[in-house]
Amino acid sequence: MSVPLDQGDGYAALRVKLLEHFSRESVEQIDTAYALASAAHKGQLRLSGDLYISHPICVAEILADIGMDQQSITAALLHDTVEDTDVTLERIEKTFGDEVAKLVDGVTKLGKVPLSSGSQDEPKNSKVSLTTREEQQAENIRKMLLAMSQDIRVIIIKLADRLHNMRTLMFKEPQRRRDIALETLEIYAPIAHRLGIRPIKEELEDLAISFLDPVAYKEIEQKLSEQSTRRNEFLNDIKAHIFERVRREVPQAHVDGRIKSVHGIYRKMYMQNKNFDEIYDIYAVRIIVDTVIDCYNCLGLIHDMYRPLPGRFKDYISTPKPNMYQSLHTTVIGSEGIPFEVQIRTWAMHQTAEYGIAAHWKYKLGISDAKMEDRLAWIRQLLDAQKDTDNPEDLVLTIKTDLVPEEVYVFTPKGDVINLPMGATVIDFAYAIHSAVGNRMQGAKVDGRIVPIDYKVRTGQIVDILTSKDASKGPSRDWLKIVKTSGARSKIRSWFKKERREENILEGKAELEREFRRSFIRLSDEDMQTFLQSLAERQHLNTVEDFYAAIGYGGVSLARMMPRIRDDYNRLYKPHEPEKPPVQPVKRSRSSEGVVVEGIDNCLVKFSRCCNPLPGDEIIGFITRGHGVSIHKRDCTNVPRDIALSAEPDRWLRAYWDKVVREDFKSTLLITCFNRVGMLADVSVQISNMHVMIHDINTRYNKDGRFAVTVTITVNSIEHLKSVITKIEKIDGVLSVERTGR
Repeated sequence: MSVPLDQGDGYAALRVKLLEHFSRESVEQIDTAYALASAAHKGQLRLSGDLYISHPICVAEILADIGMDQQSITAALLHDTVEDTDVTLERIEKTFGDEVAKLVDGVTKLGKVPLSSGSQDEPKNSKVSLTTREEQQAENIRKMLLAMSQDIRVIIIKLADRLHNMRTLMFKEPQRRRDIALETLEIYAPIAHRLGIRPIKEELEDLAISFLDPVAYKEIEQKLSEQSTRRNEFLNDIKAHIFERVRREVPQAHVDGRIKSVHGIYRKMYMQNKNFDEIYDIYAVRIIVDTVIDCYNCLGLIHDMYRPLPGRFKDYISTPKPNMYQSLHTTVIGSEGIPFEVQIRTWAMHQTAEYGIAAHWKYKLGISDAKMEDRLAWIRQLLDAQKDTDNPEDLVLTIKTDLVPEEVYVFTPKGDVINLPMGATVIDFAYAIHSAVGNRMQGAKVDGRIVPIDYKVRTGQIVDILTSKDASKGPSRDWLKIVKTSGARSKIRSWFKKERREENILEGKAELEREFRRSFIRLSDEDMQTFLQSLAERQHLNTVEDFYAAIGYGGVSLARMMPRIRDDYNRLYKPHEPEKPPVQPVKRSRSSEGVVVEGIDNCLVKFSRCCNPLPGDEIIGFITRGHGVSIHKRDCTNVPRDIALSAEPDRWLRAYWDKVVREDFKSTLLITCFNRVGMLADVSVQISNMHVMIHDINTRYNKDGRFAVTVTITVNSIEHLKSVITKIEKIDGVLSVERTGR
């Protein structure tokens, strides 16, 4: 196929760059890929109005800049052809070989999974469409991880694709921009960080912040711009001073300077509540040398020249980051009283720090297949951690927590280093050592001191896990709410799945029945069995007992399922009252309690204590003997499901809440929580802070060691009650909050 190589779409400039790194034969194959893509995308435009071919060219250029190989750049040029044009994967394989075809196929499969349209024509057991955006996002991440485990170049191409899309994101509508920017910040930037590709990671973060918080982004840019002249003078003076001193001892040392990224400054200003002047590492000087010994020699020279800030030294050479980053970091104060960071590393470390896994191709580091497997083992760990759960939020949360830049480095008593995400507990530490250690854990010592089971470890601490000799004891279910890492959560679930099936069934059944009571789901035994079997099959489980067990060990999230379960119940089982013929308007009587009752004047109204209805609840009235009209929730257990078939249908009346209800109502909550010091006080203070009256409060201990608080409060509507429940659920240690009928 013959296509001119200079069509004003940017390929001619890219080709010049390619000739600097590849043989002419390799570039000619890339030319063939460009010709095919250009012809296939002919006539297609982007939202910006540019030719569509400009996008794959820019993606290929990003990959060329980080030093990716010929096959990756070829695949980048072709990555949208199979999905958006008539070009087939078979044609790509025949023309460019199996390797390029697999890369194109891998990137193509990372396309969006469609959300369920809710169409009536859709099969009931469709496994293609997903019902929530969380499920959609989780499925995309799962596909990404699978593609990465097969060929890491697939995700590197996808990162380059996302980077160019972020550069041109301003052409999309505002809400779509924010959605893509948030996904980029939470998913793609952490993956780029974990792969160690610094240029892509930092640009993705900065672009995401520019769309998510443009005001703050411009403020930081303005502050950096205002100080640009002084900053450059300061950095140049520091670099010259350091170079003059260091070259006497290490003649081959290279000294450079950098400014912290906008996102890095943003995190510290707006997430750590620091002023711009309180951020110590806005300025950084980088010293690159030939050997590790030279690194430590330079460190001594820097500390001799400047006063180091206590607690600001980090040795990532002896303890590399999970993405294999190595360097010495120290923050010192210059003669002008301005703090700055000094990073010291070898050239090999610098290559890995800048390009991460891409340095394998850029610098031909000769990493063996076994060593590459070790560097990418975390991908398989993430996939393995998801085998025992169907909850899509778990996978999304894993990316947000396990791959974030902040890590802590903790030591075993033998001196081995365990790296964990910030906020990890001693339980996470135990499972990071080995699943057997975690399963037999009964306590922990940190720096020789006994600590609580939910203690969060910090860098430099020595942690000693205390284990039980009884291997059958196992972990506690409450640990699932404490642990930070997906690996620990997965191993705990796995233990319960294998070792406690009968207990899981009982626990899961009790939890399901509790949720059904809260949602007023009531069925005959036969209908309930059919309903539960359909729920089990939806989760790809064979029996109802398997469904109970999955709930019990945490593999199925009832909180996520309940909205759809309620919809199914209302659609399939909840009786619908037959339409009645039009009748003459009924006279409505308004009571002092804010309730309108049809057909009765000057009625005495009281609210039933069996369900305690609140404004916002669907209600119905019942004519009592001598006590006026009793108001019930429509789904109260004392209200017949079908009024027409009840014993005394004439005593049931339609009732409505008035548009304005000025009365307050009592409602009772059952709060289940961990038994810890101060729990009751925290609940009371939280309710008091919302200016809510407490009428009665009782506590009791459950057999499982949990703590139950029953509290009766005053609220003015169902919305008010939901707000109170939401605030209480945020208290540390609260497991659930239920509205009761008392």
